[in-house]
Amino acid sequence: MTEMEDRRRGFEQKFAFDEELRFKATARRNRLFGLWAAEQLGKSGADAEAYAKEVVIADLAEAGDKDVIRKVLADFQAAGVVSDEGQLNVRLVDLMAKAIEQVDKS
Repeated sequence: MTEMEDRRRGFEQKFAFDEELRFKATARRNRLFGLWAAEQLGKSGADAEAYAKEVVIADLAEAGDKDVIRKVLADFQAAGVVSDEGQLNVRLVDLMAKAIEQVDKS
């Protein structure tokens, strides 16, 4: 019975570790996405960093990426930046790969 219990604990620990990495990568991706969006909006320096934080916080509104996309798309539309949901989704996918790479290195 001990061997089965050890295996169960091992799987639980791996699951928890994987979830933590996924959370860190998603937060990193959202920050990178926010910095990219800030650049598109003409922001730089502290303004860009503040905007990136807003994007990270926007992800807490609901599960999934729709809240982040909705925020950036609304900001783009308000500023006259031409984009659509599909383009923003592609950017998120690209940045997730970069975020995973950065999290793996840290």
